[in-house]
Amino acid sequence: MTTIKQFSLLLILLMLPCWAMADELNGSNTAWVLTSTALVLLMTIPGLSMFYAGLVRSKNVLSVFMQCFAITCVASIIWFVAGYSLAFGEGNAWVGDFSKVLFSGIDRDTLSGDIPESSFAMFQMTFAIITPALIVGGFAERMKFSAMLIFSAIWLMVVYAPVTHWVWGGGWLAAMGVYDFAGGLVVHITAGVAALVAALVLGPRKGFPATPMPPHNLTMTIIGAGMLWVGWFGFNGGSALAANGDAAMAILVTHLSASMGAFTWMVIEWKKFGKPSALGAVTGMVAGLGTITPASGFVGPGGALVIGLLAGFICFNATQYIKRVLKIDDSLDVFPVHGVGGILGSLVVGVFASTELGLFSGYGFADGIATIPEQLKVQAIGVAATIGYTVIATYIILKVVALLTGGLRVTEESEMQGLDLVSHEETGYNL
Repeated sequence: MTTIKQFSLLLILLMLPCWAMADELNGSNTAWVLTSTALVLLMTIPGLSMFYAGLVRSKNVLSVFMQCFAITCVASIIWFVAGYSLAFGEGNAWVGDFSKVLFSGIDRDTLSGDIPESSFAMFQMTFAIITPALIVGGFAERMKFSAMLIFSAIWLMVVYAPVTHWVWGGGWLAAMGVYDFAGGLVVHITAGVAALVAALVLGPRKGFPATPMPPHNLTMTIIGAGMLWVGWFGFNGGSALAANGDAAMAILVTHLSASMGAFTWMVIEWKKFGKPSALGAVTGMVAGLGTITPASGFVGPGGALVIGLLAGFICFNATQYIKRVLKIDDSLDVFPVHGVGGILGSLVVGVFASTELGLFSGYGFADGIATIPEQLKVQAIGVAATIGYTVIATYIILKVVALLTGGLRVTEESEMQGLDLVSHEETGYNL
C-alpha cells in the first residue's frame, strides 16, 4: 500500500509542470486572439482597400489598392523593427524603449498575460497596419506614391507608436484611467486628424468642389464595407485578449452600434434628400463602428444603441459641414467619420460606462474614478492631447516628406491622367 501511495505521489509531482504550463498559457484565449488577428488584417486587405477603391474615380482605383497593400507591408516591417518596442516597451510615461527591437526576447514560449507574446505583437501589428491605411482616404487621388510610403512609415513611428504607449503601453493616459478599449484615441482620432491635416496641406483635388466626383463602383465599396463590419468583431472583441464575456459583449455592442449608425444615416438622408443611399448606409455603418470602438468593452447594449444613434446623426452633419461649408477635400470623409466618431465615442464612454443609468448602464469607471464628470474629464484630456499631438506631428512630417520627395502631390497633368497609369503603369479596367 505504501508503495502505491509513493508511486501516486511521484506521478502527481511529475505532472505538476504540465499543469503549471496549462495554467499559464490559455489555449482558448490564444485561439481567439489568433482568430481576431486574421479578422483585423481582413479589415485592411481586402476590406478597407475595396471600400476606398470603390469610392474614387476609375482612373485611381488601383492606386488606392496599391497604397493599402504597400502600407500593410511597410507597417509590418516597421512594427517588427521598432514600432512594437516604442509602443509596448517599458520606457517612460511618453514612449516605450528599445528593449523589444526586432522582437527581442520574444520566442515561442514567451507570454503576454496568458497568451503568447508573439500573438499579442501580431494582433497589435494589424492595428498598426490599418491606422495609416485609414489616412489614405484624406489624400486619395493626388499624393505621390513615394511621398505616401515615406509619410506612412514616419507617421507610424512618430505618432501612432507613442500614442499607443500613452493608452495601452502603460503611459500617462493609462495611469490617469483613460478608457479606450479598442482604439478610439489610438486609431480613429489619430487617423482622422492626420487625414484632415493632410487634406489641408495638399489642397483639394483639381475641380473640387465644382466638379462632381462620384464613386466609380459602389458595389465594390459595399463589399468592402461588409468585410469591415465582420472584421470589426475581431477589432473590438479581440481587444479583450480573452475568449470571455468582455469579448462577447464587445461584439454585441459593436454590432448594435453599427446597425443603428447605418439606420440613422439612412433615415436622415431619406428625410433630407427624398431617398436613402447605399453610400449613406455604409458610411453610417462605419461611423457607428468607429464611435463604439473606444467604448465597446465598457458599455452595455442600451448604451451602444444610443452611441450608434449619435454617431449616425453627428457624423452625417460633420460630413456635410466639412465638404459643403468648409469645402475641405477630405476625399473619402476620414475625419468626419473616423475622427469625429473617435472623438464622440471617447467622450460618451465617460457617460455610458456608468452603472447607474438603468437600461443604458455600463460596467463601471476606471479605478479611482467614481463619477461621470471625473471620467469625462479624463476622457477629454485624452482626446485633447491626442488631437493636439497628432496635428503638430503630422504637419511637421508632411513638410519634411515634401522636402525629401520634391513635393507631396503629383503634377496637375498626372492628376488628370490618373494615378493608376502615372504611378503604376497599370489600369484597373481593361474594357
